[in-house]
Amino acid sequence: MLTPDEVLNLLADIESDRIERTISTTNTDKFGQAICAFANDLPNHNLPGYLIIGVDDKSGNVNPEVKITDQLLQNLGGIKTDGKLQPQVSMTIEKVSLPNGDVAVVTVQPCQFTPVRYDGRIWIRNGPRKCIASEADEKRLLEKRTSKMLTFDALPCLDSTLDDLDLNAFKQVYLPKAFPEEVLKTDNRNVEQQLQALGYYNIKYNCPTYAGIIMFGKNPERFMPGCYVQYVRFSGLTRACKIKSEYKFSGNLVKILSQLDTFVDASITNRRPVPVSALREEIRVDYPHWATRELLMNAICHRDYEGNGPVQFYQYDDRIEIMNPGGLYGKATPENFPYVNDYRNGIVAEGMKVLGFVNRYSRGVQTVQDELKSNGNGVADFQLHLVTAFLVVEYISSGAFKETNKETNKETNKETNKETKIKKQIKVICELVRENPYITYNEFMEKLDIGYSSVYERVKILKQQGILIRNGGLYGGSWKINEELYSQFYLSS
Repeated sequence: MLTPDEVLNLLADIESDRIERTISTTNTDKFGQAICAFANDLPNHNLPGYLIIGVDDKSGNVNPEVKITDQLLQNLGGIKTDGKLQPQVSMTIEKVSLPNGDVAVVTVQPCQFTPVRYDGRIWIRNGPRKCIASEADEKRLLEKRTSKMLTFDALPCLDSTLDDLDLNAFKQVYLPKAFPEEVLKTDNRNVEQQLQALGYYNIKYNCPTYAGIIMFGKNPERFMPGCYVQYVRFSGLTRACKIKSEYKFSGNLVKILSQLDTFVDASITNRRPVPVSALREEIRVDYPHWATRELLMNAICHRDYEGNGPVQFYQYDDRIEIMNPGGLYGKATPENFPYVNDYRNGIVAEGMKVLGFVNRYSRGVQTVQDELKSNGNGVADFQLHLVTAFLVVEYISSGAFKETNKETNKETNKETNKETKIKKQIKVICELVRENPYITYNEFMEKLDIGYSSVYERVKILKQQGILIRNGGLYGGSWKINEELYSQFYLSS
């Protein structure tokens, strides 16, 4: 509550971006716009704003003819709850008696979740005046909101205690990699304070954060059921094939990251000598170790830990598929991937960087692509259309796939028939595009009687050959056929 002296001090100053004065008692919209502007606090004062009613806005003198009634105070209070002000803001309303008359004072606290709108519009203060926010102003308000919101991994895991953390892993494995030895020797803080300084503990609630459970938890699945990596080796090209082997990598990241690194190197890479002449051999691999590890670590780093699904690490005869819950996050979009990066789990990302399993320079994807191409795997296929999940496909090296075919005695006729069927479906797609350049994926599925993923793969082949060209975005765009390349494609095959 403001005292009369505090109100007089406010009136003695000029009208500013924190003070608005008016003698009007009936202009509710004007009051709502002023409250909205104070709540948005665009200059970021982090101090309350004041709407003072019963005062001349030019002279700052109290007008004794203005009557501060109960009805006026009720009308001011109704602004908060009448639905026009979204989200609701923190404000107090009071009548203050001054030597020259009474005034009504509305004290508005800065809102943490900007932008605030009144009747659908974003109002801000521009010095002593209020105005509608520009696009640039709205962006600043959105950035303010984002900067004050905690990511999931930074939230306290309220059901957990310090006993749920493997403190030996934190002290003996993590800290020596995070700080020089001389710094650790002079650190006299207790373990809770050390964990909090790194984002792994919340002193206020006296419990680990979700990042602490993910990185050092004794049993992370107790708090996040999907916090593990599921590996499956299929004996063929689809999930319908028999399962050769499977393994569940569970536990905290300090434990399983090293296990996964070793597993990729020992079981996935598949190094073998191949004669290239009578006197020389070359070591070839199915999947480059670093590239495969990087894709897997990115899935663990960027996954959505709020969901119940695990990271899927599935190996087929011709490829590896790595899929994590949670699609592209924040500023990353299908249009700017992989050049723009954002972190769904900032604390976990930093922890994995300390342990040496990821970098934070937005260059990992390009390095992966370069290593895969040099090994004969071709580029990794990032499938960004799944929205709630992120899937990357890494194909086996071309030489290894030929050897695998010989070893497993695949039925050549069956594969040939499959290729013929796909070729026919591709031809139908082109015919449908000629008939209707605005045809959708759903219409392709209906005409061909196949699923979305099959249509996606057929269209992808046509795009890679330069035969099918997409003009515009996913919604509202159109298709175009390069007839010359279409003819060459069918003549050559």
